[in-house]
Amino acid sequence: MFDSITDTHVQTVINRACERAAEQGFAISVAVTDTSGLLKGFVRMENAVPGTIDVATKKARTAALFRADSNALGAKAHPGGSIYTIENANGGLISFGGGLVLHDEDEKIVGAVGVAGATVEDDQIIALYAAGRI
Repeated sequence: MFDSITDTHVQTVINRACERAAEQGFAISVAVTDTSGLLKGFVRMENAVPGTIDVATKKARTAALFRADSNALGAKAHPGGSIYTIENANGGLISFGGGLVLHDEDEKIVGAVGVAGATVEDDQIIALYAAGRI
């Protein structure tokens, strides 16, 4: 049996993201993947623009595939950076805030979450809240 995020954990992350976004007046999409970057759960809130679907999914995939938060990768993905153009790998990635790895109660990575639809800074904060980090 392989390690993966539970259905309960997926739903908790999605609910927390949507609650936080609604409190702040944002309409977002939130994607949750397993450790392989494969989609486990997704919600597009009412009035979230369609472009957020792909962005949220790619943020989660990026975090899952590289076992690193998307904004941490972004620090190295700028022109002249050590991983410049990484966004072109693996069918398309995103290296700015809003994609986070998810951990279980033993701090083992079990998946990732991606949030899109607010500002990049607010996507990051909503993702942190959804992941239980704040």
